[in-house]
Amino acid sequence: MRTDVRREVESVQQGPEIWIRGPVAPAGRRRYAWVGTHGGAGVSTLAAVYGGHDSGRDWPGPGAPTSVLLVARTHSAGLLAARRALELFRRGEHPPGLDLDAVVLVADAPGRLPRPLSRQAKEIESTVDVYRVPWVSAWRLGDLNGSPPRATAALTRLTRSSG
Repeated sequence: MRTDVRREVESVQQGPEIWIRGPVAPAGRRRYAWVGTHGGAGVSTLAAVYGGHDSGRDWPGPGAPTSVLLVARTHSAGLLAARRALELFRRGEHPPGLDLDAVVLVADAPGRLPRPLSRQAKEIESTVDVYRVPWVSAWRLGDLNGSPPRATAALTRLTRSSG
């Protein structure tokens, strides 16, 4: 029988406090969970660029932020998936304790949206705050190191703001 187990346990608990208690969000800072309304929405990219919790296509689990940013691409299927997810929130069919903060629409291609898709996006904007993320070629190539696009300054402020 080993008698040095107690010493091993004590040594594991030594070190910087963050090792013992884990990371803590800055006081007053709201944390967000990115939730994809469909596959390929861009949740992992947005979480890497703007920070926050990558929930994939699942609702945030225990210990994850309860403030939700729904993510969808701006193609027809993506906008339909966003509307369906919004309907879940409207009917209260989402997990209790979650707050929908906004929908983030990620461009599915460079350039302007065709008129029918633009109308669908405006319908979503009439019901909830919407942040649009333009096409970023570098992200497609896996380069997530640059600054977020200037057109997303409001989204940057939201995800990095206090209170």
